[in-house]
Amino acid sequence: MEVLLKQDIHNVGLAGEVHKVADGYGRNFLLPQGMAVMASPGMMKQAVVWRKKAEARRAELRAEYEALSARIEEVRLTFTARAGETGKLYGSITTTQIADDLNEQLGTDIDRRKVGIEPLRQLGEHQVVVRLSGEFQPEITVVIENEEGETEPAIELSDEEIVVVETVEPEEETDEADE
Repeated sequence: MEVLLKQDIHNVGLAGEVHKVADGYGRNFLLPQGMAVMASPGMMKQAVVWRKKAEARRAELRAEYEALSARIEEVRLTFTARAGETGKLYGSITTTQIADDLNEQLGTDIDRRKVGIEPLRQLGEHQVVVRLSGEFQPEITVVIENEEGETEPAIELSDEEIVVVETVEPEEETDEADE
């Protein structure tokens, strides 16, 4: 089925373009939601108007994301958590916690699913990506401190640096020598 998109649709195309989509996707989702119409010669004239509106909307979003990216890159979030001797946290700092603090500090409404990839489980300074769009992915600095105030983890040794020292206890002397 060929449809003319009325708005930008992720993984399909941009507004004003004609795309071939699966019959069920077009009939059951795109057309009822008003995101697309059946491609016909009469609708092609409408496509020019939709393209211009979509380009203006994309330019506006791009400017908004550019300004927001600059603000996000300046942010430095600090968390305190309990950690073991190696600097590994007993819990974790989740993307939800990072998103909540970021939104509170900037006064925005960024979805937690767009912040980072996985929870942070180590003391220290981390760079976390905020995915605003495919083009704009600024990073924020997240610092995790130990509750005692340490920011750096204790010395971590790799497997190559670990030396195992075995102590050999002397054998017990028997009374055989006396006999």
